[in-house]
Amino acid sequence: MARIAGVDLPKEKRIDIALTYIYGIGRTSAKQIVEKAGVDPAKRVKDLSPEEVAKIRQVVANDYKVEGALRTEVQMNIKRLMDIGCYRGLRHRKGLPVRGQRTHSNARTRRGRRRIVGVKKKQQQQKVA
Repeated sequence: MARIAGVDLPKEKRIDIALTYIYGIGRTSAKQIVEKAGVDPAKRVKDLSPEEVAKIRQVVANDYKVEGALRTEVQMNIKRLMDIGCYRGLRHRKGLPVRGQRTHSNARTRRGRRRIVGVKKKQQQQKVA
């Protein structure tokens, strides 16, 4: 089993696909890593020799910011936006979409579940009757 950047790569997948399981590595980066390491991209993870795994691990460690370091950097960038009080920072703080999406009819992922507002009207009508 190949373990690179603290992530266990799936054994049955091709190495160029398996590298995308690491946070911060996409398809393009994975292809570049495999090319720099001199490994055949069609090879399965289970067929890699320990030397090939070591080469890939070295390329990832030297040239890419991945996993914990990348997550920390992203969180610090968001915190910086909130601290300076810019528009994007305010949207992050309020939990609303940051990149200009409409919020009138969509944005449920960012805004959360719907909140029921009309409950008080029913209670007032019962008191009057």
